[in-house]
Amino acid sequence: MKTSAVGRDAVLRQAGVSRETAEALDLYVAQLTRWQSIKNLVGPSTLAEVWTRHVADSLQLMALAPDATRWLDLGSGAGIPGLILAIAGRDRPGFHVDLVESNGRKGAFLQETARLTGAAAKIHVARIETVIGGFTETQIVTARALAPLSQLLAWTAPLLKNGATGLFPKGRDVLTELTEAEERWRFAADLIPSRTDSDARIVCISSVSGLLP
Repeated sequence: MKTSAVGRDAVLRQAGVSRETAEALDLYVAQLTRWQSIKNLVGPSTLAEVWTRHVADSLQLMALAPDATRWLDLGSGAGIPGLILAIAGRDRPGFHVDLVESNGRKGAFLQETARLTGAAAKIHVARIETVIGGFTETQIVTARALAPLSQLLAWTAPLLKNGATGLFPKGRDVLTELTEAEERWRFAADLIPSRTDSDARIVCISSVSGLLP
């Protein structure tokens, strides 16, 4: 077994994806492995655990919002979680993920891989603050390893005030980030345990009322 295939079958079985979607996720992993050598898309030490560290980590978000069809992923980088979600949801009627990435090289990876996998995605190579106002139909907004929670709220507050939900995976510093955000913002949040890391949480932002005075 190739190192990068560790955990594949268990992850796909838990996600319950079709054979065609499993093949598309295989293609994503192959693309990530090929591009990694020249673009350094993910931490080198995590590539060997790509299925359990990245794919499963992304797919668990889908389970938290199974009926949502309009997703927005900010700072998509290697497509985690946005492109993985777009691949997993490509057979769902109306499902679509907008991916925003300002780095042109990473954007090229996302565009080629989305095309090859048939992902239900559109890639926006742009800075978040210049395009965020155009995603008024977003139901779920995600961002992984992008910025502290307070900054994520600064970017996404207009969408969250309009009814969108934020799903932001965070590591062991989540409580510190939450405290810092509470010093600036009024918002409602739940911490959901991660299925893939006992120290991690998914911050679910259900509403934002604004900045504190």
